[in-house]
Amino acid sequence: MHTPERPSNIPPIDRAFGAFSNAPPWLIEPEKLEWLHSIDVVREATKQEIPELLKKRLLPPGLRVATTFYHLGKALAAWKLFDQGRSSHRSRSGLARRLRMAFETLGPTYIKLGQIISSGEGIFPSELVDQFKLLRDQVSPEPFNLVRETIESELGKDLESIFSEFDSTAIAAASIAQVHRARLRTGEEVVVKVQRSTIGHVVRKDLAALSWFAPALVGRIPVASLANPPSLVQLFAETISEELDFRLEAANMLDIARILMETNQTSLVVPRPHPKYVTQKVLVMEKLSGFAWDDVAEMRNAGIDTSAVIRASMITLMEGALMFGIFHGDFHGGNLLVQPDGIVALLDYGITGRLSEPKRLAFLRLLMGATINDVRIQVAALRDLGALPPDTDIEEVIEELGLEGPPIDPTKLTPEQLTAQVREVTKALLGYGAKMPKELMLFIKNMIFLDSSMPKYAPDVDIFAEITYLAAYFASKHGEQITTDVGIDPRQVPVDLQSVRGSLGLDGSVERMTYRELHERRDLIRKRMLARQRPKKRILSGLKGSGTHPENFQARP
Repeated sequence: MHTPERPSNIPPIDRAFGAFSNAPPWLIEPEKLEWLHSIDVVREATKQEIPELLKKRLLPPGLRVATTFYHLGKALAAWKLFDQGRSSHRSRSGLARRLRMAFETLGPTYIKLGQIISSGEGIFPSELVDQFKLLRDQVSPEPFNLVRETIESELGKDLESIFSEFDSTAIAAASIAQVHRARLRTGEEVVVKVQRSTIGHVVRKDLAALSWFAPALVGRIPVASLANPPSLVQLFAETISEELDFRLEAANMLDIARILMETNQTSLVVPRPHPKYVTQKVLVMEKLSGFAWDDVAEMRNAGIDTSAVIRASMITLMEGALMFGIFHGDFHGGNLLVQPDGIVALLDYGITGRLSEPKRLAFLRLLMGATINDVRIQVAALRDLGALPPDTDIEEVIEELGLEGPPIDPTKLTPEQLTAQVREVTKALLGYGAKMPKELMLFIKNMIFLDSSMPKYAPDVDIFAEITYLAAYFASKHGEQITTDVGIDPRQVPVDLQSVRGSLGLDGSVERMTYRELHERRDLIRKRMLARQRPKKRILSGLKGSGTHPENFQARP
């Protein structure tokens, strides 16, 4: 399937459709992709299956629930016996370690859940994230004979009739699938993603088990936070169900590529899925390469402007979510390669955020509310996103959380005061039935990942100048659409930098802060939190200005 020779200065014709590489192994013509024709039916069927998987059952769904309950119960019992009476940090660390060991024992579904949690820094407790990071390398690849069987069954041909070369050693193995290097008979180098042979059956059994006993864990796990066990199971089910059909992933690749091209974001590229070799369990795609995300020094040595790389990644995420309602949902170092020309190759589209139009508009209102420092717009937007119940009294939330109070500098609080403040806010939010919707969780997780990369990629960039730039970018490029969508014209409303300072706990005299300084400040806050042993007093305070993530902590009864 070699593409015809073309002059090097003329882009491939499918670049008119999507943000693909300039060296195509094949061309993408959406109308000719048979696996794409029924994608809406596949997506809807996947969505409709989730309530069935999570439905309430009077009796436990088989032996798997007993096995799961045994291992998780053993972890909780050991924590209560050996760790619960210790300091808050040591107690959470002990529980996180015991849960991680239980997840390892329970196998791929739970390892996948742990891996999702491990990439949620700032959303989930740091102790849980640190422990579950150890699960990222805990999945052994399937034997090659099972890989061969899956490929040949899905593609309907012998392996050798499709590939002239196929590396039997996986270059990456995860809980859902593994990836192999290969070369097609027609000469193109490719990567082949192959689903584990029994994972679909295992995941469905495990989701049924998880949903059955998750309600019994409410209030019993102090690190569960706003992602209480039942809502965390639902979020996980919505995420992993889509990953079990690679046709959805390939369609996600095309959607993101299209959005990048429509917004002229040529600083990122998407690998091309193969026109024919895409099925539920096999995905053959273009091979892209580049610097690993953490090789920042090597990028700079190669002349790459790393601050431009991180800015383009940030804009792409925000533009996709706010203006189109579709965004890559799993930013992490393994899914981002930086090519020698500074273009980012964005990989792995199994987890993709998709917002309905009402939720996209709520997302947009949330951003605009933050830009103009309108607390009521922000809280209402969170309600419309599903983070708060539909009947939430907005004024009551604002008053109870003190969202209109003066900002507080968290670096000037004692560890006891800081922890008490977080606890009070968390208790209030839980009292309102707050939860973390899937799309919001994915977006925040991505933003936190990019934020954590800033000290390496753009350590000396001024945060206030960068926020001003982003606001001006969206105002000039999307001002008309934003005005139409939410009734606020960003071209007429300057960004409220005073509220930005307040959100960081800074007074108005601070005119400049670099990302390096911001992360030093956050490190100080974390150290103060860890230094705390037991709360000595309680402070009724608000969410605004804390500079911390209150959802990281569970209120103690």
